[in-house]
Parts: sequence; structure tokens; C-alpha cells
Amino acid sequence: MKLLLISNSTNAGEAYLEYPKHEINNFLGEIKTILFIPYAAVTFSYDIYAEKVQERLGEFNIKVTSIHQCADKLKAVQEAEAIVIGGGNTWQLLKSLQDLNLLESIYKQVTEKEIPYIGWSAGSNMACPTIRTTNDMPICEPLSFNALGLIPFQINPHYLDANPEGHAGETREQRIEEFIAVNQKIYVVGLREGCMLKIHDKKAMLIGPKKLRVFKFDQEAMEYEAGEKLDFLFCN
Repeated sequence: MKLLLISNSTNAGEAYLEYPKHEINNFLGEIKTILFIPYAAVTFSYDIYAEKVQERLGEFNIKVTSIHQCADKLKAVQEAEAIVIGGGNTWQLLKSLQDLNLLESIYKQVTEKEIPYIGWSAGSNMACPTIRTTNDMPICEPLSFNALGLIPFQINPHYLDANPEGHAGETREQRIEEFIAVNQKIYVVGLREGCMLKIHDKKAMLIGPKKLRVFKFDQEAMEYEAGEKLDFLFCN
């Protein structure tokens, strides 16, 4: 498998997909046509979403075909050279993929045909076994929480250490600790903004200026820098 799992699309003060655009281009290599899946969008149209992605990746002469414009969506997945899933609301994204019966086809394309998969935010959540470590509000009810299961660990995109002044609720770390207390065999990766995981088969590499925070039940949370080995994430 070849995966590029990005925490967030846009850093504060930057243009859309500005910081990860070179990594996306390098990851795709000679591939110049991608199938984009915009179903995480809720408050803006799929057309607008696809146009935003095309504007950025067009800098590298990459053509973006959005699946919502394809009459035969299953065929579009089966013929895709690369699949890209954008961020937004993870619950809406999963429900849409379930309703269209596309999860199995996407899984087979990535695992059997080994076409590249890129996701950011909700798209990174979708590569996990489930979407249960998303930050998004469950605005709809999918058939199940099961996602693509391309990787054996969970990701929490946009991971934050901060606890805002005056905030009396749980921190992100406390919420993840609740998850691992109930799901004791699963690693959870806190992927900070401006960072991404590049995965080839069962080897993962952190890209970005911030450390990765890894949680596992009954273990102290650990921090990993770019360049450090992360193969243990595949040993659940």
C-alpha cells in the first residue's frame, strides 16, 4: 500500500493545500490524474470543493476528477489511478461512501492494485479501522463506524495539546485516554497540524515540523520526531 495521511488541509494564514502540495505531488510521482472524493463537504458544494483542489494541484498539471460528477461511481473507483479523499465531516463522508457501496472497492484498489491513497483530516480518519477518533460532531448516523481499515491504528487529526484558558471540559488527550481505556489493543496517533504520515506497506514515516504523539492503553504517551521508526504501529 501507498498512503499519504495528512492532518489538515490548510495552516493558518496559508492558501488551501499550500503546505502539503509538494509532498502530494512527489507522492503521486508520474500520476497526473486523480479521483477526488468530496463527500465530507457539508456547508459548501462538491463543485466548489473540487475546484479548490483542482486550483492547487493544477500547479503540477494534475487533473482532478471528482467522483460526484461521475455517472458510474463504482467504475470511476475501479479505473482510478489514485484516490484522494478530502476533509470535512467524517460522519457524513462515511455515510455517503456506505450509501454508494464504495468502501469495498476503494479498499481493493488501494490494497490489491496498490494505487496511491491520499487523505486529509476526515480523509485520514477514513483510512483507519473506524472513525471513532474523529473530532467531528456526528451530524448523521452511518450504518456502522467501520471505515476502510487500510491501517491497523487510529488517527486523531488536528491533534492539540492546548487546554484553552477558562475551558473546563476534557482535553483532546483525555478524550483519547477514554478511547484506549475501552479499546485497549489499539494505538491512537495524535497527528498535529502541519504534519502527515507517509506509509508504504507496513512502514510509516512522519513528515512535518511537529512531533507525533502515540497513545496505547497502560503505556505512557510517547512523542516521535520525523525520521524515527514507527513500524510498531503495525504490530497490534
